[in-house]
Amino acid sequence: MAGLFSSCRGGHGKTGADNNDTICRLPDTLRVGTLYSPTSYFIFKEEKMGYDYDMVNRFVADKGLVLDLKVATSLSSMIAMLDSGLIDLVAYEVPITAEYKQKVLPCGVENITHQVLVQPRKSADGRINDVTELVGKDVWVEKDSKYQHRLQNLNDELGGGINIHLIDRDTLITEDLIEMVSEGKIGLTIVDSDIARLNKTYYGDLDITLEVSFPQRASWGVSPENSWLADSINEWIKGEQPQSTQSWLLKRYFELSKSEPSVANFKFKDGRISPYDELFKKYAAEIGWDWRLLASQGFSESRFDTTVVSWAGARGIMQIMPGTARAFGLDADHIANPEANIATAVKILKSLNRSLQKYVPDEVERQKFIVAAYNSGIAHVYDAIALAQKYGKNPQVWEGNVGETILMKSKPEFYNDSVCKYGYFRGKQTVTYVAQVMSFYEKCKKEIK
Repeated sequence: MAGLFSSCRGGHGKTGADNNDTICRLPDTLRVGTLYSPTSYFIFKEEKMGYDYDMVNRFVADKGLVLDLKVATSLSSMIAMLDSGLIDLVAYEVPITAEYKQKVLPCGVENITHQVLVQPRKSADGRINDVTELVGKDVWVEKDSKYQHRLQNLNDELGGGINIHLIDRDTLITEDLIEMVSEGKIGLTIVDSDIARLNKTYYGDLDITLEVSFPQRASWGVSPENSWLADSINEWIKGEQPQSTQSWLLKRYFELSKSEPSVANFKFKDGRISPYDELFKKYAAEIGWDWRLLASQGFSESRFDTTVVSWAGARGIMQIMPGTARAFGLDADHIANPEANIATAVKILKSLNRSLQKYVPDEVERQKFIVAAYNSGIAHVYDAIALAQKYGKNPQVWEGNVGETILMKSKPEFYNDSVCKYGYFRGKQTVTYVAQVMSFYEKCKKEIK
């Protein structure tokens, strides 16, 4: 197999007596460690996703290998797995520092990040363009975080004057602070540039251009004993196809908008919700739903645009993922067809209803759970129900209960909880989605007979 062998300086797989002449063969199964996170690996609509996950999948596919993915609970535990030989590769951006030098040999794409100031997007005159302009300004950061330490050091360098507000992590996390800047609830915060870029795809009204720290290098890593594996990955990443894949993934995760369409400015025309009202009526009857509720989902998914493709690859009026479409018998050539798309969406909703029936007996309340599961995938709703049971919430009620616990899945202490089986999830998007669908539904009920 082309590209399968690399020069070997140590580690498993050696052949021959002289290390200078030996070669190592890539294992048939590559054991890869990663962490749940918004950038590296997560599950969305039942599909495994993430920048590092997709890149390592490209590598194993190109090399004809089988991927054995192991998810650690922390970076330190993952480094321990690498050191003990339980995994071959860390597909997660490990900081290239003296702290990890003895146990991790960097390889693959090197990512360079800075801490950046998150501020509202303004004209050049109103924007903070230099760190010296932070004197006299209020900046909010997580307590005991690296952002607090950097801000305090910067404050010392400037001779004081920055008003530093510390937020308890039990209450809010970095993503919450970014949203609060977008909403105007706080003025400024500081985060890593990759996290800032990702969140800017949800909040397009932010400016993240001002760097406030020195650059931090990070990359994948292997054991220093397995330099041959690092060589193989480094050689692979130089190829045209891997670089093209990387370029697309950077755009997918860090540039394409993930914001939801607004309900407020929608206008009904001629007593209709959409050009597809008859299809919504026809197929809503199969699940006993008010067709206006099904149409409300269609609006929230695509604004009734049959051609739209989401950042995740979902297509059509009801934004069905290609893998889900195949599972329900809809081929790729017909996924954007309005009737086929809506009919398949109803099959998905029917399946979700069956799965959630025993958890949420009330039919009307269950509709909110079904809508949530359609957006996030049912796995994260199961986790949120389990968290509600554990932390004293009502597992059969969405608003103020399971709708709150699904938000907890963005925090490591909760998505690593033993009752959670499906890891990190940005629950805010699902809570917003359910609220938007139900809000639009109420609007439809008032306007459309």
